Amino acid sequence: MTDGYDSDRGAADDAETDAARPLAREDVAADSPFTLPGFFDALADDRLLAAECRDCDAVLVPPRPACYECGSRRVSLSEQSKTGTVYSYTEISRPPTAFEDLAPLTLAVVELDSGGRLTGRVDAAYEDLDIGTPVEMATREPDFDAEAVLSYEADWPIHVFEPLE
Repeated sequence: MTDGYDSDRGAADDAETDAARPLAREDVAADSPFTLPGFFDALADDRLLAAECRDCDAVLVPPRPACYECGSRRVSLSEQSKTGTVYSYTEISRPPTAFEDLAPLTLAVVELDSGGRLTGRVDAAYEDLDIGTPVEMATREPDFDAEAVLSYEADWPIHVFEPLE
């Protein structure tokens, strides 16, 4: 499902522009859906956004203004499924200071049902997961010391995967 934003054109009503042009300031402005702030704004609205490359069909989560598979700037924003399966996972016994109260942390790379992969915490013990475990993404308020994480805004939500079995 598209969101009405296209990196070639900007807002849905704008005239089409040349995809070969250099990145414009609006492509990477803080309110652009192709930036981390834009990605987290969508998460706050309980929406998972990705960019889909129109040249190689790669799904980029979080969205980016250019494809990291083929380099194309012909990407369109779309809302993604919040369900998927565990592609890979690990446990962090000694996490960074901001997360030490949550240790041990289980993290997974999840292959989304709609394509693309997203890394995130899993609300399950490491020993309860397997490759292929079905999960669903939930959006929550931060439960760690956001002040201790330099690149994290205190009002950004977090995404956590919950096993479906």
